[in-house]
Amino acid sequence: MSALGHFIEEAGIATVAVALIRPQAERTRPPRALWVPFELGRPFGPPSDPAFQKRVLLSALQMLEARNGPVLLADFPAEDPRETPDPEWRPPIAAAGADIEAEIAALASAYERSRAERGRSTVGLSGLAPAAAAAYVAAWLRGPSAKDAPASPVPELSPVLCLRFAADDLKAYALEAAIAGGGRPSSKQLGDWLWNETATGAAIRELRRRLMADEDERAKLIGGMFLVPALRVAPGG
Repeated sequence: MSALGHFIEEAGIATVAVALIRPQAERTRPPRALWVPFELGRPFGPPSDPAFQKRVLLSALQMLEARNGPVLLADFPAEDPRETPDPEWRPPIAAAGADIEAEIAALASAYERSRAERGRSTVGLSGLAPAAAAAYVAAWLRGPSAKDAPASPVPELSPVLCLRFAADDLKAYALEAAIAGGGRPSSKQLGDWLWNETATGAAIRELRRRLMADEDERAKLIGGMFLVPALRVAPGG
């Protein structure tokens, strides 16, 4: 993106980037960049906080008025206000053991409530209903390797790509269910619950382990890059 910013500026169009990794911005030197101290995936701060997100956006746009340069890197002055744990938040369900299909079914009412409250959902990347996505993940876990994978239920997707999208949908489904009722848990609270306490998190961790050990290079790539966030991978895992 830094190189693209310079290319666009050569055409006379000013650019500003929002950087989540400061050392990377320092190395790649975009024309203008606002570094923000938020977790990856949240360049404008916490969800459902438009006032704070507007502050970030205006801070980035104000860099277009700066006269110094040609390379300018500024720091956003505030932390994510949602990183403080919410002591009142409680998970939507207790840990459901080892059965991902039963857990996804148990989360259904909380998910539907959350979707109605927010008027939107990020679930749907795979094209599968949550129950079908859970069934597909469970079918993969019953097989010893990618070559024995169940057929993709989505004709235009390969089995391993469908698995990746199904896992993405199940993570989103569980996390959206977890914020039903207006709770404001921190992202760490949500991540700790998903990855340490749920059958969904345990199943996706096991998928990663199996794909990483598979002979199929595409399976290894998807297992290593897309299933479990790097911060949630145990050392040597």
